Amino acid sequence: MNHWYHSWVAAVRIARRDAWRFKGRSSLVLAMIALPILGVSAADLTLRSAELSTEQEMERGLGAADARMSDPGMGGVPIHQSPDGADNMTVENFDDKPWPEGSADIRAAFPAGAKILKDTSGSGKLRTEHGLLNTAIHELDATDPMAKGLLTLDRGRFPGKAGEIAATTHFLETSGLKVGSKLTARGLATEYRIVGSYELPGALKTDEVLARPGTFLAPLDKALKADGLPGTAAGSTYLVSVGGDGFTWNMVKKANARGVTVTSRAVALDPPADSEVPLYQRDDWSDYEQSAAAKTAELAAVGTVVGLAMLEICLLAGPAFAVGARRSRRQLGLVGANGGDRRHIRAIVLSGGLVIGFAAAVVGTALGLLLTFVLRPLLEDAMGKRFGSFDVRPLELLGIGLLAVLTGLLAAIVPAVTASRQTVLASLTGRRGVRRSSRVLPVVGLIATGLGITITLFGATATDSIVVVAGGSALAELGIVALTPALVGLFGKLGGWLPLSPRLALRDAVRNRGRTAPAVAAVLAAVAGTVAVATYATSVDVQQRASYQARLPHGAVTVSDTEGGGRGVPALRAAVQKHFPVDMRADVGRIVVGNANCEPYSDAKGCGQYELVVPEENRCALWSQDVPGSKELSPAERRKLSGDWRCQEDGQYADQEVLVADEKLLSVLAIDDPAAVDALKSGKAVSFDRRNVDKGQIGVKLITDTEKADLMRQEGKDAPGEIASFPVHQAPESVQSYGLNVVLPVQAAKAAGLTTVPFGAYFSTDNLPNSTQRQKLDAALDTLGTEGGLYVEEGYVSDNSIVLLALTVFAGLVTIGAAGIATGLAQTDAEPDLKTLAAVGAPPRVRRTLSGFQCGVVAAMGVVLGSAAGVLPAIGLRLTEEHQQLKWYERDLDAGMGGMIDPPYVPIVVPWETLAALLVAVPVGAALLAALVTRSRTAVARRAAG
Repeated sequence: MNHWYHSWVAAVRIARRDAWRFKGRSSLVLAMIALPILGVSAADLTLRSAELSTEQEMERGLGAADARMSDPGMGGVPIHQSPDGADNMTVENFDDKPWPEGSADIRAAFPAGAKILKDTSGSGKLRTEHGLLNTAIHELDATDPMAKGLLTLDRGRFPGKAGEIAATTHFLETSGLKVGSKLTARGLATEYRIVGSYELPGALKTDEVLARPGTFLAPLDKALKADGLPGTAAGSTYLVSVGGDGFTWNMVKKANARGVTVTSRAVALDPPADSEVPLYQRDDWSDYEQSAAAKTAELAAVGTVVGLAMLEICLLAGPAFAVGARRSRRQLGLVGANGGDRRHIRAIVLSGGLVIGFAAAVVGTALGLLLTFVLRPLLEDAMGKRFGSFDVRPLELLGIGLLAVLTGLLAAIVPAVTASRQTVLASLTGRRGVRRSSRVLPVVGLIATGLGITITLFGATATDSIVVVAGGSALAELGIVALTPALVGLFGKLGGWLPLSPRLALRDAVRNRGRTAPAVAAVLAAVAGTVAVATYATSVDVQQRASYQARLPHGAVTVSDTEGGGRGVPALRAAVQKHFPVDMRADVGRIVVGNANCEPYSDAKGCGQYELVVPEENRCALWSQDVPGSKELSPAERRKLSGDWRCQEDGQYADQEVLVADEKLLSVLAIDDPAAVDALKSGKAVSFDRRNVDKGQIGVKLITDTEKADLMRQEGKDAPGEIASFPVHQAPESVQSYGLNVVLPVQAAKAAGLTTVPFGAYFSTDNLPNSTQRQKLDAALDTLGTEGGLYVEEGYVSDNSIVLLALTVFAGLVTIGAAGIATGLAQTDAEPDLKTLAAVGAPPRVRRTLSGFQCGVVAAMGVVLGSAAGVLPAIGLRLTEEHQQLKWYERDLDAGMGGMIDPPYVPIVVPWETLAALLVAVPVGAALLAALVTRSRTAVARRAAG
């Protein structure tokens, strides 16, 4: 044991001195291992720090209170809830009864002697320096001790009286206001002064203002409703402090009996057993927690990523250790000449991996700690929430550091075994000897590749398992990695057709496969991942482009406003026409039943609604199968009805079933139907859905009693109402209607006595509005106090161009880096050959061009093999998706939804532009870069004395 210990101490000492002596090579390997450790340790620190403990979650949600009591809106009927209050169900089963609605009496559920703090939230449009901003409004006495921890004061103070408010820092930045500014709300003349700024620790990017209870929301709601505008829809919860043991589980169940849900600090810190939770004992309760299979799949994915990262590091660091061992072969030979055996040689080389791995662990972990600490504010801003604490977990960081040590040891295993097989004579004389390539490794690689392809295709077409597809793809890629030395040899046969410098570079790469193959494999792994993601992303992009449904012709614009009876629509139309390059404008209106200020589908008093009358014979039987007393359809009948013309839906719907407009609307929408234009000019309506037409007429039913109409619809009866009939022209089915249903001329609506109000406009443009024009229009809409329902049809916009560019750049950097490492090792390893070239009279540029071609050869081989390997997982994933979507489509057909959806289209598209950039630009760039950084001249070495 003592002999073993001392031999390893000596080996570590020799390795440490060797690493210090060759600082360049050691720094290169250390950086390769330390960079992933830095990233992983920084990610661990960030995730752990951002992950809140139960105490921290309760502080942010409850402040200093014991509980928060809320009304779930079930009319106060008894409920069962989960311990955290996130899930609840009524005690009684209401499947055959009307679902309970309304408010519960929260005050009756308060425990005796409890301290109560009301917390109210709503929203409103506040006037800023730029216009209007939809903002959350929070009413709470932030000076109450129970509110401590909910809000973090940044500047100034919290509001202490009526007329004062505080605002979040993000709101002040967005609005252009500051502490001390005056603030008003749309619909409210009262001015409020901003006396402080604060932040919500769990939602830093929230636009919110804070006021004392009863000073903002109630007046704003009253003013808006008086002006015919929508109210704030405020809701309240109550913070409760009871003292003693806190709000216990028994107290929670008592509150549940009154229809109130509770989030309790005491229950969260010490949750009851599942057997004590009535909700979990119910047969109709479903636990939506992540399944064990999904968790296993996540762990497998993480393990695969970590394993492939370690493999790539080993592939790059292994040749460096091999070259280091060859550079130190005389030293290793002296160890053998002085009685050392193969175990000692292996120990010295392995100690090199141990020393550098340990150094990489220390450096990477330390830099990860420092980087996370320094970047903490930026990380919190990016995540939109504050860390709970700077959570350093030593055991996790120790495990990450041990991963670096393990990676260094794994990278040094093959060089250690190779160095130990050298004879003492060969080591002392500098002879490399000749080793035949392994014949077993290519066979294993070929088998693994074939098996991986088979598993991938089987998983994609038979199992629908992404885990199986990923496993098969990983196995195939590892097989190609194992085949790399043999494939490098095949590339060597091209050397006879090349000029001198590339021929020398290719032959050198083939002769020294021990350092070439790992570098090629590392490039292969990086490029394969990039090609897989690029192929998948491009295929999805083509699929989404095919499924995209334009709402308007390209470049067309529409605006609408349903507030205030359309009083602001003329100004809205003029603003668009002023700031956009408008070619033609088509004004549209809408039908109003009752008060002209009524919004569509409003339940307000005095407001009605209208609907198109669909003749009985034109109604789809699928839509009436759930009506009481209707016949239950079989899956075969539903599948058959899905192909019926009466059950076809294109998925596009206009904001209004009936638009009141003239023939200009057809011109803006590029609807080429002269008969439709003539019909509108003559006062006839135009229908784009033949289900509405009955003997050349359409009917518009005017419903004044909306409550009675809704009840009759639930009973499967037609809603009562007066019907106005109009002659109609049915547009051809081939016409692209952009969701329009019926267009009614203004004169026809007036003749029938219908009440119409301005609704908006459609615009055709000379060209697509640019960013500057849009910003000017947004400012104008803010001035008008409306959002305008603005929509500009830009067509399908793909985000993949940026993604593919980023992937190409990433793969290029990794490829150039790996090829550069291989080139540097090749230059170090082949220094005698380069000096021999200089000695025999080779021009200085040969050294530079040789280095460039060495780097380009490695990059080219890796890119070619990686491109071939990367397509497989993308194909597997796309076939899996196609299989799944076909199953879902068949299920939807049986459910009678075939008329609403199209058969799945799942293309597989290879991104040829990305491949071309990788295949051409990356190797050429790597070669040019290596040639530029290589010195042309070197000193000619003298012959060593015999």
